[in-house]
Amino acid sequence: MATRQQQKERTRRKLVAVARELFAEQGITTTRTVDVAKRARVAHGTVFTHFPTRDDLVSAVLEEVVEQIVLRIHERVEAGAGIREVLQAHVQGLAEHEAFYARLVMEGPQLPPQARTTLTGIQSVISFHLHHAAERERAEGHIRPVPQHLLFNTWIGLVHHYVCNRDQFAPGGSALERHGDDLIAHYLGLLVQTP
Repeated sequence: MATRQQQKERTRRKLVAVARELFAEQGITTTRTVDVAKRARVAHGTVFTHFPTRDDLVSAVLEEVVEQIVLRIHERVEAGAGIREVLQAHVQGLAEHEAFYARLVMEGPQLPPQARTTLTGIQSVISFHLHHAAERERAEGHIRPVPQHLLFNTWIGLVHHYVCNRDQFAPGGSALERHGDDLIAHYLGLLVQTP
């Protein structure tokens, strides 16, 4: 038999999972806490027991997704990953949460400040690891020097274009699963050192 604390933790995880699904389906800014409660089959007040405000629920979902994506990248970096491996980890992590991430990108300006800060944090982590992998490969003569802001912004712009338009690039599926390898190859082609 589960303890009260274990039951509370299970309910909290369930609310986060349900909220993530609904945010992906309906949008982050339009999904209401009552929608989450109904889908999770809990009383509406239960949502507020775990998340005092709707913004807290949005932040909890975002932090969980960010943690999973960042963990994947950290694992590769610790194993001495180069640019290709960092990009592959990023694509794989985003593909697992693509529908939610697309909503996050498209609705970013309307999100609560705490959620926007978390989104900026994940982008900073990716930018940091991408920059360090690029510096190693540049020192080895494999790629040309590129300013850090362009290195990251070119990559994230490409990814965001495909994610936000996945209905055109992969109707009913994942644009990153379908085109991720091509995006990585194209991006790396832009960085290649020419003689």
